[in-house]
Amino acid sequence: MKIRVYYEDTDAGGIVYHANYLKFCERARSELFFSKGLSPHSKSGFFVVRRIEADFFKSASLGDELEVTTEVEAYKKASVTLWQTVWLKDEPIFQARVLLAYLANGRVGKIPEPVLALLKALPRRGES
Repeated sequence: MKIRVYYEDTDAGGIVYHANYLKFCERARSELFFSKGLSPHSKSGFFVVRRIEADFFKSASLGDELEVTTEVEAYKKASVTLWQTVWLKDEPIFQARVLLAYLANGRVGKIPEPVLALLKALPRRGES
């Protein structure tokens, strides 16, 4: 998913504020659903972030065009671990390992088949 860095994404020096990389990754995860005619949130269930490990390599600046990629490390009945990378041109500038848990009716629940199919269609970590 492509993201343009706007003024609202930056600090006073025109550099992307660190928390916004997490927002960029969240937008990319949501877009995965929207692009397939699904919603990332429904009355029957949704994912919540359980854990994030993040590495910042370089900064992005006002006006930069970024690319966010998402790869699956592993999925289980009620969770999925993703690797999301933010790229500036051909260089990774941020990377996060994100563990998502699926909640159904307020409890950890089984990932529905349409959502599981979406996850299985994503690139696998290390296979690209």
